[in-house]
Amino acid sequence: MEQGVLRHALSLTSFAVSLDTTRYILNGILFQITKNRLTLVATDGKRLAIMDKPLSQNIDRDISMIVPIKTIHELNRNIKEEGELSITLGNNQVLFDLGEVIIISRLIEGEFPDYKQVIPPATDNKMKVSRELFLLAVRRASLLSTPDYQAVKLEVFKNKLVVSKSTPDVGESREEVAVEYAGRELIIGFNPVYLIDVLKNLIAETVELEVTDSEKPGAIRTDGYVYIVLPMRLS
Repeated sequence: MEQGVLRHALSLTSFAVSLDTTRYILNGILFQITKNRLTLVATDGKRLAIMDKPLSQNIDRDISMIVPIKTIHELNRNIKEEGELSITLGNNQVLFDLGEVIIISRLIEGEFPDYKQVIPPATDNKMKVSRELFLLAVRRASLLSTPDYQAVKLEVFKNKLVVSKSTPDVGESREEVAVEYAGRELIIGFNPVYLIDVLKNLIAETVELEVTDSEKPGAIRTDGYVYIVLPMRLS
């Protein structure tokens, strides 16, 4: 497969891998290959990232493997935008041949959770916003986050988004961002890191954030990619 294809897929999934060693099955990325499609899945239990990409060849059997995050970091360091790579699957091992570099790794043994069950159905309640403006607003608000006060508040109005943060003994911020939105008004809180991670790695000029309720997950879907993030309770 093309190195650039895998590089892009890793950039949009690797940040969602769990770092909690007690949930070892989530300490890597699930690779699923079926016929001519590659699907990468990562989750830490609070967010879920899925990238589905077409392959240039048909694979004659279904493949499912969990590649450890340390191996993913090595891939990210060595993979390029140009050129091809080959993946060879062995008995609980995988080999990535990048040409100048070969990476061999053990796989994580076990059953990855059924991630498809937690993907909410698509909704028309979408907020369309400039990715760059949204990213910058969330970044500025996140400067006031503390371990006890993590959540950034999003107030969604018709064609207007207010990104705010209030932290006792630290300060307050409030910023308005123009959006395209015609749904019902709502207030929802998110861990700003979970928004920043996805927004800084997407390349589209605009993103559509699906929001239906203050207690239901938000979703971003674009070009074979799905990102689900759980809301946080606002104090």
